[in-house]
Amino acid sequence: MDVVLLRWPVDELRRQRLREEGRPRLLLVEGGAAAPRCEDLLEDWIRVPVDEADVRARIDALTRRHLDQMPSRPDLDRDGLLRHAGGWVSLPPVEARLMGALIERYETVVSRDQLARSGWPTGAPGRNALDVHVLRLRRRIAPLDLSIRTVRSRGYLLEAAASSAGTEELEVRQA
Repeated sequence: MDVVLLRWPVDELRRQRLREEGRPRLLLVEGGAAAPRCEDLLEDWIRVPVDEADVRARIDALTRRHLDQMPSRPDLDRDGLLRHAGGWVSLPPVEARLMGALIERYETVVSRDQLARSGWPTGAPGRNALDVHVLRLRRRIAPLDLSIRTVRSRGYLLEAAASSAGTEELEVRQA
């Protein structure tokens, strides 16, 4: 994700919007304006005029901070070894294929149909078979701080367990 350069104090409304989105920001303080109060690690400021190398150094620092705050994405190798948060677990073939589909759309919903096609490419199983494999998969990945959430009437969502709200099923709200 790119660091957004903002003119301070002119771009205050945009700054607030970007803060809410969790986007990194570098404020370019103009003229005699008072220095802004930076309230999170994804924000920094520098007074203009400024050397381009100094701006690049601030942007690089904000980029590193942003990457450090992002949760790591699970990794599944071709032998069915799942790695995340410093740990690993070996997955049987069907569960490895299911996990591959969930990782491909990490932190987004995967429909039951998509998951079934991934787990059983030659033919879809019965509803119960998918449920049983998802249950087993949930148990296997729990020590890796991962969880699979059921999104009612939609499918499943793989996420870091620390971000889960403690319930297994999510209600989908219409906007």
